[in-house]
Amino acid sequence: MNLQTYVALSVVMFLEYAIWGAWAPVLATRLLGPLQMTGKQTGWIYATLPIACIFAPFLSGWVADSILNAEYVLIAAHAVGAVLLFLAARQNRFQPLFLTMLAYSVCYAATLPLVNAVLFAANPGDAAGKVFIWAPIAWALVGWALTGWRMTRATPGDGSDCLYLAAALSMLMVAGCVFVSMISPSPPQGQGNTFQAAISFMLGNSNFLIFLVVSMVVAGLMQFYFLGTGQFMQDIGVASKHVPASMALAQIAQALATWFLFQYVQTHFGFKWTLTLGAACWLALYLVYTIGQPRALIIACQPLHGLAYVFFMIIGQVFTDTIAPAGIRSSMQALIFAVTTGVGLFLGTQFAGIVMDACKADGKFQWSKVWLVPALITLAGVLTLAVIFQEPPKPQPATSSAGPTPAVAADQG
Repeated sequence: MNLQTYVALSVVMFLEYAIWGAWAPVLATRLLGPLQMTGKQTGWIYATLPIACIFAPFLSGWVADSILNAEYVLIAAHAVGAVLLFLAARQNRFQPLFLTMLAYSVCYAATLPLVNAVLFAANPGDAAGKVFIWAPIAWALVGWALTGWRMTRATPGDGSDCLYLAAALSMLMVAGCVFVSMISPSPPQGQGNTFQAAISFMLGNSNFLIFLVVSMVVAGLMQFYFLGTGQFMQDIGVASKHVPASMALAQIAQALATWFLFQYVQTHFGFKWTLTLGAACWLALYLVYTIGQPRALIIACQPLHGLAYVFFMIIGQVFTDTIAPAGIRSSMQALIFAVTTGVGLFLGTQFAGIVMDACKADGKFQWSKVWLVPALITLAGVLTLAVIFQEPPKPQPATSSAGPTPAVAADQG
């Protein structure tokens, strides 16, 4: 992969996750604080992306496989998304904000699997990991940038700046996708009903089905982290303006783990124990949260989320690509996004909102009780991976379209 292509793909990967990282970690603080929404209402706002991820990735994946280049779908979705984010920043009531965020989430969810599709269509070879690393870097840098912006303000503001920032980044993403479409197009492949093939594969592979169920549950519990961490930190004495930068430590750890540990852990531990390690990092994070003090410990444990994301979520995508039959890899990626970012996060959002409301007394959250719930459920997921999930056989070199080659599987990390 030449330098021009690498830079273009890296910019697209960076912006895709910078957009998400601009609002996802801190929007809950605006909802629970200045807008005075309940935990349940906050949960529904955060549920908009998971709802969209249930169906939008499949639709955009099918369009990109059969009708249009993936870059064109990305351009259209992010252009409309920028307008919707601007409108969302101006909403102060639950219902219009929910509807606006739902419309936006449909656009954004459609782009998630396509960024990977664009990358793989460019045949990145050993440089794939060097492109993926820009995702956590983007999330971290946008968090620090938002903190820096807020420190320059005379007043705290109402928290809408995170949505305006995401809108601006979306417009930059449109330009980035136009550039990629000019130098590294990914033409539609015309694979037919790839969605049906992916579902058939899932139902016929019990080990993959176990992985999907655990992924849905464990990934869904991330909503406790996203909905609760910002307010939790403020309640224990962390200043509001320092919350984005504190949470961005997770993305710094994710970037470092992607660069230095990703290939080593996958090679020496295999999928089974790498996935187990990832889920165990979340378990450790929730257990520390139940302690609640000191503030330095809570901030210091933020990297556990980044490590968990690498070893569970990203390795899970690599595992999916490794065992996926050739010709339906895009649909298989759409399937894992639908199960984790879609169904899992939707149910997790609702569950987290209910638990947070149930663990509230005299207007304050009883955080130890809140965090104990995801800790116990994640423990069950860790035990399932350690005891029931089986390490898949290593892929053999392929000379036809019968299956993925080891190079493709390794490059996804």
